[in-house]
Amino acid sequence: MGNVAGYRSAWIEAADYRDKMAAAKKGQGEAPMRDLKLETLAGVLSGEILVHNHCYRGDEMSVMLDIAKEFGYKVTAFHHAVEAYKIADLLAEADTCAAMWADWWGFKMEAFDGIRENAALVDQAGACAIIHSDDKIGIQRLNQETAKVMGAAARVGIDIPPERAIRWITSNPAKSLGIDEVAGTLEVGKMADVVVWGGNPFSVYTKAERVYIDGALAYERGNDDVNPVSDFTLGTASDHGGAK
Repeated sequence: MGNVAGYRSAWIEAADYRDKMAAAKKGQGEAPMRDLKLETLAGVLSGEILVHNHCYRGDEMSVMLDIAKEFGYKVTAFHHAVEAYKIADLLAEADTCAAMWADWWGFKMEAFDGIRENAALVDQAGACAIIHSDDKIGIQRLNQETAKVMGAAARVGIDIPPERAIRWITSNPAKSLGIDEVAGTLEVGKMADVVVWGGNPFSVYTKAERVYIDGALAYERGNDDVNPVSDFTLGTASDHGGAK
């Protein structure tokens, strides 16, 4: 309750700051002293800044949705969202994405009630499901993380077709970032960032064969003349163009 009181006080202050700034631009009063904290919150209220909210529990996420409704802004996505399955209907109603781990749970009390079907249940409710990871290894194989959820869902009778699951790591993340008009799907006029897989991308045996960035070939398996040197390979045996 104390945290929520603090949140509401901050939004009330931000709304007042926004209104006074808007009035000053119209010549109706003096503008308040510039406040970067309130300026940021005012940017959220105007829709200029998207909100990605770190939150685990269903009750906490539902409270944050209530606060957003009260002050007229939108929570674009909840991150980690271990209990998103409990409020999948609320997420769908608010058009709020849930960026979830495939199966991390139990490492603290907030994450105790996680289930492997989490993302599948959010998707089934018509909400925006995203598979993510803040682990440096997990983030490199989100296709396999997605496959974990598909398998868990299948075991409880929920069929997630591959063409739907692929949205969890393509179009839905783009939507949550507010860039779905230019990225996230293969359409004419969008940014041509494309991975060509050698098989089913949800199989552990499948490898990336080609990667195109902005339409240009940036990686091709077995072709060192194409493969770029990155920060991950500088100074290593893979750095063909750098110091040995």
